[in-house]
Amino acid sequence: MTILVTGAKGFVGRNLVTQLKQDTRQDVLEYDLDAAPEALDEYCRRAEFVFHLAGVNRPKEPEEFMRGNFGFTSSLLETLKKHGNACPVLITSSTQAAFDNPYGKSKKAGEDLLFGYGRETGAKTLVYRLPNVFGKWCRPNYNSAVATFCHNIANGLPITVNDRNVVMNLVYIDDVVGEFIKALNGDENRTGDFCEIPTVHTVTLGRIADLIESFKESRNNLRVPDVADAFEKKLFSTYLSYLPADGFSYPLKMNVDDRGSFTEIIKTPDRGQFSVNIAKPGITKGNHWHLTKVEKFLVVSGRGLIRFRRIDTNEIIEYKVSGVKMEVVDIPPGYTHNIINAGDTDLVTFMWANEAFDPANPDTFFLPV
Repeated sequence: MTILVTGAKGFVGRNLVTQLKQDTRQDVLEYDLDAAPEALDEYCRRAEFVFHLAGVNRPKEPEEFMRGNFGFTSSLLETLKKHGNACPVLITSSTQAAFDNPYGKSKKAGEDLLFGYGRETGAKTLVYRLPNVFGKWCRPNYNSAVATFCHNIANGLPITVNDRNVVMNLVYIDDVVGEFIKALNGDENRTGDFCEIPTVHTVTLGRIADLIESFKESRNNLRVPDVADAFEKKLFSTYLSYLPADGFSYPLKMNVDDRGSFTEIIKTPDRGQFSVNIAKPGITKGNHWHLTKVEKFLVVSGRGLIRFRRIDTNEIIEYKVSGVKMEVVDIPPGYTHNIINAGDTDLVTFMWANEAFDPANPDTFFLPV
């Protein structure tokens, strides 16, 4: 299919074009401000589907709203009519179209123009009134609080929250693009005359700011977001996309002694803790047991021996482990256990515990295996 995308270099356009190009069967025609005027004529002749994403949302003068959001839409539709091209046209409008302000009026005019075009030509029309859209590649310090907060916090700059209780309706860019691709295939989510993004997140401005601040702090406390919360998961992905080029990595605190090292990597309030343990050749680590805490050991490099003994018996259970064969060993409660480096190189073990370490309640009792 040959697909025309206007506003191809904008936030939504860039994400959509990137996704469309993953399917090599698609011929994507990209039109933006820097395109040659005659290109629109050629593209309108060839297009089999039009994503009309171009528009004006922050002009220098209010009059530019109507010129950009109504005027260009009119030019696009007239060019399609000139070529007798009645292919489907999808347009991104705004929830502001329901309000009496210059931006909303221009968006409503564009909607009405498209509906009239559909009645006149028989072309399928799809109008999406989008709320605030967030996600990667959105321009900060422009018209998106989420983009501005993510950019500023990731770069150590201050943010301003005038009213923490302001409620925002947000859609995530990948949900938008996913819905648009479904619409391309004739499976749009439609309610009456309008189409909708199925998943809308309703959240206060204060919570958004707090979450983004917590994402930055997670490098210090090792806490990861609650990825079971769909909005928090998407917001965290968005935040990471605003990290500066020299800010992708961060150091961890290595607890080092003459036996090797132990380093905590991730902590969660409800999914435990992930760490890496390094033992030097001949070293034994552990010799303790837990009442409730359980662990999983995975040796990824070196050769070792994991030994267990239930604390009320003398029977010892042994597992030979190595980085050559990946296998997880579960450490049950009530069993004292250790891990021995049985090789001549460092033994590297990934360890997961079902609870983050609490110094006030370590649930760890020394007892040789």
